[in-house]
Amino acid sequence: MEFTINRDLILKPLSHACGIIEKKTTIPILSNILIEVKESKIKVTATDLDIIYSEEIPLEDLKKEGTTTTSATILHDILRKLDANAKVEFFLQDSNKLKLKSGNSKFNLLCMPPDSFPVPEKDKNLMTFEIESSKFLKLLNKTKISISNDETRHYLNGIYFHKTNFNKNTYLSAVATDSHRLSSSRISIDPNINFEPIILPKKTIFQLISLLEQNNGKIKVSNNKTKIKFSAGNSLLISKVIDGRFPDYNKVVPANNSKTLQIKLNDFKDSIERVTTVSSDYKEGLKILATKESLKLSVNNPKSGEGFENIDAKFNSDDLEMSFNSRYLIDITSQIESESIIINLKDGNSPVLINDPSDQNSFHVVMPMKI
Repeated sequence: MEFTINRDLILKPLSHACGIIEKKTTIPILSNILIEVKESKIKVTATDLDIIYSEEIPLEDLKKEGTTTTSATILHDILRKLDANAKVEFFLQDSNKLKLKSGNSKFNLLCMPPDSFPVPEKDKNLMTFEIESSKFLKLLNKTKISISNDETRHYLNGIYFHKTNFNKNTYLSAVATDSHRLSSSRISIDPNINFEPIILPKKTIFQLISLLEQNNGKIKVSNNKTKIKFSAGNSLLISKVIDGRFPDYNKVVPANNSKTLQIKLNDFKDSIERVTTVSSDYKEGLKILATKESLKLSVNNPKSGEGFENIDAKFNSDDLEMSFNSRYLIDITSQIESESIIINLKDGNSPVLINDPSDQNSFHVVMPMKI
């Protein structure tokens, strides 16, 4: 194997690959990436046995085809520290040594046999459709904030994707919850699309977000009950799905929250961040008092002090006080696209429904705290 490539062309795929590879693994080959060079292309592949990532890069200077595996992190770190657009020469001297040369720098990297690298089985019975990258990315960003980190309830450690119908329209809906908050978003799809309901794992979600942020076209989505595959440009991401049953989230979405609080988004977000400065523990609770024309926010931390602030607001009911984990509210405000945020309430102890006036297909539910 022998070829020369621009350092920048291979650095991004290696960055994605390093995001897949576990830092601590008992299987040495999983610390490596598979490098395949043939037909004027280089293909890099990484896996942790649950997720497989691969990307193809065109080669202009290919002298000899070949295949090997070497440490992903070491190769990535070497290339990362080279000058931008530097030419890098790769040469596989024998089955266990990969030589790199760029300018005055030379490296000899140890390799492992490519035959030991786990190769995915051929996909069977996968249902496929295409969707705009930007739309799917929006689904992920709107809902990722509510993914649970509680591993005892593994079925909440991801986003639940499923088809829904509303007002004679068909949607691909995404939902995540950690039992304290819930986020939901949906995008319109062709009603003829077949899609098995799945729970996409958290690690896969953040790798997919990284890929989609660099892709402006469409992605191809294929799935069955156990696996999902995303094809975007020259990149391919295959993931196992979470084996579990997602709870019936519709039961916790408030239906009778008739009290409406409307606030300017930036005022609300900035005020929360200012008053919570006195407490690094978001679980201390942010107290909110809604009145007809204002919102009073306060935080009280016995160890560090208090914070207070008033902002303009519109509330269509009598004064109402409640408390929230401030981190939940900050996360939600980061996903609101409108200049204002609408909070629908029932009383001080019931879940609140938070809407974005400019996005009728997304909502958030948050449980108040008891202080």
